[in-house]
Amino acid sequence: MQLVLASASRYRRALLERLGVAFSVADPDVDESRRPGEAPEVMAARLAEAKALSVARRWRDCLVIGCDQVAVRDGELLGKPGTHDNAVRQLRALSGGEAVFHTAVCVHNSSDATTRVRVVPCRVTFRKLDDGVIKRYLAREQAYDCAGSAKAEGLGIALIARMEGEDPTALIGLPLIALVDLLREQGLNVI
Repeated sequence: MQLVLASASRYRRALLERLGVAFSVADPDVDESRRPGEAPEVMAARLAEAKALSVARRWRDCLVIGCDQVAVRDGELLGKPGTHDNAVRQLRALSGGEAVFHTAVCVHNSSDATTRVRVVPCRVTFRKLDDGVIKRYLAREQAYDCAGSAKAEGLGIALIARMEGEDPTALIGLPLIALVDLLREQGLNVI
């Protein structure tokens, strides 16, 4: 059965490539707005499923992988900063603090319309970051397309004091351990 990643993210594509399975990529068309009162982990699960279902409408007889990540600090969502100034603000807010990254993965089987979703949280404690550290980091790694403004798979790891979670790939955006389980449930063993 064909495998399709419902994501335009180069980071998720690189993570899925680690499994050594052939897959196609399709950009989902999904409104990623938060619903009133929606918990971050619920939002991540809903959006991962919505992305998978959006792509499944265009593909037949395949397994579609949808994913989403919602980061939160003190009840406030941390989106992708998009600009240098927003990244500086996020990193200042995260300095010496903690954020939880809720990463959801969904596997939808378009042949039998079964859908499975898992949310994998990762608690990240950031080091104390002064403006000099933030400036030097962003000069070397423009993490403007990453929630929290730090790429844990790159130099951003130097901004992190500690991570707690069941899957280190969840922080990057696609929890591979959970994905392998979900694929196996659909009869696809990656090894």
